[in-house]
Amino acid sequence: MERTSVLITGCSSGIGLALAAHLAADSGHRFKVYATMRDLAKSERLLERLGSCCPDTLEVLQLDVTDPHSLAAAAQRVQGQQLDVLVCNAGVGLMGPLETCSDLAMKTLFDVNFFGAVRTIQAFLPAMKRRRAGRIIISSSIGGLQGLPFNAVYCASKFAVEGLCESLAIVLRPFNIHVTLVECGPVHTSFLANLQCPDPEGSELQGLDAETRGLYRRYLQHCQSLFRDAAQEVEEVLPVFLEAIVSLCPPLRCASTQLLAPLWRLRLGSPDGSAYVRAMHDFVFCGSEVGGDQP
Repeated sequence: MERTSVLITGCSSGIGLALAAHLAADSGHRFKVYATMRDLAKSERLLERLGSCCPDTLEVLQLDVTDPHSLAAAAQRVQGQQLDVLVCNAGVGLMGPLETCSDLAMKTLFDVNFFGAVRTIQAFLPAMKRRRAGRIIISSSIGGLQGLPFNAVYCASKFAVEGLCESLAIVLRPFNIHVTLVECGPVHTSFLANLQCPDPEGSELQGLDAETRGLYRRYLQHCQSLFRDAAQEVEEVLPVFLEAIVSLCPPLRCASTQLLAPLWRLRLGSPDGSAYVRAMHDFVFCGSEVGGDQP
């Protein structure tokens, strides 16, 4: 049986690592996985998940989505192989008051989250179009659907990805190429630990007004309770990606969680946005229930 070939970016940890390991270990050997990561020294964790050996269903490649030469080398490596599925999973985070976000930090985040996805799609899309078949799956976020406090730049990058993919899906329809955004909520990975997040008591916020510092402290407390009580494990998220890979007609958008669905519906139902802004503020800073009555 011909295997479905899948290339995944950002496989050194989290969802990318788990998805690559799951597909490579498939009992039916249905997949050939190209697991890519910026730093190949971090491939040990992936190999450990597979019994410290690299099965013939897996090939680990170096790929830095911010480096066109690295992308070209990876595309060259899989050239001649039919790439059926591209999973753009590489991403970084940036949290904190907007006044504290440096130009460099914001540009770096967009270089990975948005331009990295663009470059990756550009590298592999022409071959899919020539074959008139394929699917592109993007690790998105509920932060790509609705604004989240103290995540302004991160949400901006994910909003950009959502617009990119929705626009692209329209053009790719006659090519039989499906685009799917997987919108994740809080997930227990190293993402939160690795994101740039200023200490509310640190020097970075010394010039910030006291009221915003107080709101930021409360937001961090909210995040801690949210991750403690409602965050998903990676294994709970994988079925959404797997369904997007094997489905005959995958949707443009699918959510891994319904955690903030009531707020999302409120956002859609209130075109001027005021009800959503009020409800999200109350949810984060006043302890309101997600689906509770709103004034």
